[in-house]
Amino acid sequence: MDFDSHFKSQLDALKAEGNYRVFADLERKRGAFPQAARHKDGRVEEVTVWCSNDYLTMGHHPDVVQAMVDTVQACGTGAGGTRNIGGNSVHHLELERELADLHGKERALLFTSGYISNWAALSTLGARIPNAVILSDEGNHASMIEGIRHSRADKALWRHNDWRDLDRKLKAVGDRPKIVAFESVYSMDGDVAPIREIVEVCEAHGALSYIDEVHAVGMYGPRGGGVTEERGLAHRIDLIEGTLGKAFGVVGGYITGSNNLCDYIRSFSSGFIFTTALPPAIAAAATASIRHLKGSSVERAAQKANVAKVRRLLDRAGIPHMANDSHIIPVMIGDPVKCRMISDILMADWGIYVQPINYPTVPKGTERLRITPGPNHSDADIDKLVTALTALWTRCAISHAVA
Repeated sequence: MDFDSHFKSQLDALKAEGNYRVFADLERKRGAFPQAARHKDGRVEEVTVWCSNDYLTMGHHPDVVQAMVDTVQACGTGAGGTRNIGGNSVHHLELERELADLHGKERALLFTSGYISNWAALSTLGARIPNAVILSDEGNHASMIEGIRHSRADKALWRHNDWRDLDRKLKAVGDRPKIVAFESVYSMDGDVAPIREIVEVCEAHGALSYIDEVHAVGMYGPRGGGVTEERGLAHRIDLIEGTLGKAFGVVGGYITGSNNLCDYIRSFSSGFIFTTALPPAIAAAATASIRHLKGSSVERAAQKANVAKVRRLLDRAGIPHMANDSHIIPVMIGDPVKCRMISDILMADWGIYVQPINYPTVPKGTERLRITPGPNHSDADIDKLVTALTALWTRCAISHAVA
């Protein structure tokens, strides 16, 4: 087989469909974000970033930066190995205590990313609990899907955010051990799960409840504990999973739950056992970020105000965007080629960076720009974004929303 020709033909097909991903070469500048430097063809241009998952700009916060710098100076750059061999640090333990406290749980366990924490936890639970069945919301993230698949446990899908369908599926499973996996804020549509109803259904059927809060931690609740904290439900959920790489502005993932649950994952998950630990400096920076957001609502309030402002101006301009109760604004285009084209024009002509979201991240026909306003976007930034989108909507022959 001519492998290289096969690779090229598949890539060519992806490009023809408009689904080939092109990465922007960006350089974030501490203290200046959402402004960033774009490197292209030997030139450097300033752009405004509108699609970052550093939702609260905590990756630039002085306390977070200083914590990382101080810990690098004190401990060096790497962890030295897996947590078992040589990578267990006081900074990891301190961060895990901070995360357990954030969610009101007995214990937390760190991973190198939110993807790995989902994959490792779900694959371990499904594989090692005898005769288990995992009931997964059909809108769940790829990391959850891959973890469930790797577990080889029986799986049942329930309709997205439909707790009544979950109830029916749980009844059909019978007396087998049941794990219900779902998210709080879904990253592409920005919709929020009916968590209370889902938890009540889980409790009625004796199912273990597993929630992914990666797009909500830091963002919701009086201390940034996520939607589960905001709604007073964290104590009723068995496992809360989150990330350090979005609103907390660093990198890494984690789970929280009972002592026994976290120790079970720690002891049996290959995704934890055989992975080099996060560098201590990363752990220290994440701890500083979490502590700050536990005591400060300034960033959340400013971000929320900017989300409302962008939505209001988009409505006034007739730019179609998906309604939801979260901080994520999906501007719907519905065509992969036009989605890529608009993104390219925004960057080239307006200095606005919004990455197109195409298949397979979203279903074909639902291509979009995923806008995430931050607390530091200015009124001028917002006006420029809406003005640019308004101009491009007519130029690219995209339907306006009905006023």
